[in-house]
Amino acid sequence: MHSESAVQEYNQEAKVPLLQGLEGKNKGDDDDDQDLARRVWVESKKLWQIVGPAIFSRLTSYSMLVITQAFAGHLGDLELAAISIANNVIVGFDFGLLLGMASALETLCGQAFGAKKYYMLGVYMQRSWIVLFLCCVLLLPLYLFASPFLKLLGQPQDVAELSGKVSVLMIPLHFSFAFQFPLQRFLQSQLKNMVIAWVSLVALLVHVLVSWLLVYQLQLGVVGTALTLNFSWWVLVVGHLGYTICGGCPLTWTGFSMEAFSGLWEFTRLSAASGVMLCMTLNGWEMMIPLAFFAATGVRVANELGAGNGKGARFATIVSVGTSVIIGLVFWLLIMLYHDKLAWIFTSSEAVLKAVNKLSVLLAFTVLLNSVQPILSGTESKHACIEVVRSKLINFRRSIVLSKLRCLLQGDLHGLVPK
Repeated sequence: MHSESAVQEYNQEAKVPLLQGLEGKNKGDDDDDQDLARRVWVESKKLWQIVGPAIFSRLTSYSMLVITQAFAGHLGDLELAAISIANNVIVGFDFGLLLGMASALETLCGQAFGAKKYYMLGVYMQRSWIVLFLCCVLLLPLYLFASPFLKLLGQPQDVAELSGKVSVLMIPLHFSFAFQFPLQRFLQSQLKNMVIAWVSLVALLVHVLVSWLLVYQLQLGVVGTALTLNFSWWVLVVGHLGYTICGGCPLTWTGFSMEAFSGLWEFTRLSAASGVMLCMTLNGWEMMIPLAFFAATGVRVANELGAGNGKGARFATIVSVGTSVIIGLVFWLLIMLYHDKLAWIFTSSEAVLKAVNKLSVLLAFTVLLNSVQPILSGTESKHACIEVVRSKLINFRRSIVLSKLRCLLQGDLHGLVPK
């Protein structure tokens, strides 16, 4: 189980070699003679079979966090601030890192599925569970000591204390990420996207119902919002896991395997690179659509590479980028047109509405540029280093400069605009 040959086989798969046909050419060579419009149409259909449910499932999953903030916003300004900070700072960093680490499965599972090595999908997912669970344990201090950490960052005493309390209550949510993200990518690589979408819809409806029950009926306040998030995300885990182990994936799930414990270090390195790359660029709700294209592109490219079609992989990337840019332009236009109404979902405070209105132009261009950047983030180890330099050096310094020029909020948001 722990043999050197198994590790070498894993390394070869992780490097994603281009397989050649029997006549020394890629399988995609025959597509060159097809009409370009037809090729785009066929590839778009394949892409949207993945992207459509992926966008829906990601929007519904992240909407749970947004709905929680909306419920908290009607409790009071302090509760809204506490939930917002807990979601965007503590859970946000955690969410981005673990989501990025799980994204390694898009390449590995997608390629294994394309090469018809079905049993390896279950092994890869179990390896991801192990790696992400250990990562969750290492990240526990971020939740346990959230209050002093937020005070160190300059948050007001009352906001930091309540945010710290909420963060501790969200520890079950934290551990749900370790299982939910790999499960989602495991199913997505097999094109079982409608299963993911239906489970996500059920979880969202449960979340709204339980939020109303705990916050308004039982009067649990901000504690109720945190408990609701925990419950709803574990509904996602149970739904996807139940489908997987109860016969929904007979070829790819053959039970728990000791082979999952082999090659863990190599898997951790690949996952960590993906995690750093993504957590540096995850800004919020508006990133769910680009991330869905990122995931779908990863699956399509990996499937084509696994089947030995290098040109098909390249063409899938081009179609995905073009489609994502068009959608980015649509949302850019919507934000520009309704810039003064964006914050009504969360609050009726005039001060907050005016502040959001001032940031709307930068937000619009951030959404537009982010419709391209995540999709082309494919070389994890190198791109991770680029993201660290860009986020921690260039954007951070630029935000400080703009903040000192009396553009504090604009400076903070400007640092999120990708380069």
